[in-house]
Amino acid sequence: MPFQDNTNPYLSDPDVRLMLEFQGGDKPAFEALMHKYYPRLLNFIHRFIGQREIAEDLTQEVFMKVYQAVSAYRPESKFQTWIYTIAKNISLNELRRNKKLTVSLDEPLSSQDGEFKRDVEDPSGVRPDEELLRQETVRAVRQAIHALPENQRMAVILRRYEQFSYEEIAQTMRMSVKAVKSLLSRAKENLKNKLTPAGTFE
Repeated sequence: MPFQDNTNPYLSDPDVRLMLEFQGGDKPAFEALMHKYYPRLLNFIHRFIGQREIAEDLTQEVFMKVYQAVSAYRPESKFQTWIYTIAKNISLNELRRNKKLTVSLDEPLSSQDGEFKRDVEDPSGVRPDEELLRQETVRAVRQAIHALPENQRMAVILRRYEQFSYEEIAQTMRMSVKAVKSLLSRAKENLKNKLTPAGTFE
């Protein structure tokens, strides 16, 4: 029987409502959540893990866990926070299980419009040397973020790429907002130390 509590503040979250509809037996509600979150979680895990193929497997694992958890689901946070916490835990477990994981700088980058290769001709008329510099900057930033300690890397990705608030990062990472700000401050210093000589980080 789906969760019922009219005093719960998270019931105003449309994604929570979809999860509760799925809990009530509405399979299209699960498909709607998967359609919305699959590409976002794939990019999130890819940035954190650094290997596209493994990220695809882990993203599928996230949705398997969501599917399996439906009967016990209780809306105690925003749905986004809940599912990203699952993705975080799965990603950390994979890193600890496979310590040889390294970021591949030759993999395609991801964007809102899909993937693009670094060697695709730019139709905007950007000079080749400018495009090369841009690609090298992207590569340097990506490598520097991946070299951060796990918690710093996670916080930076959630803040920089997923546009999470400090409060959302705190909930996802199970720490205080003050600790999140401290973590991001240390991460910023680490990135500046690696990238400022090349002028690639602000």
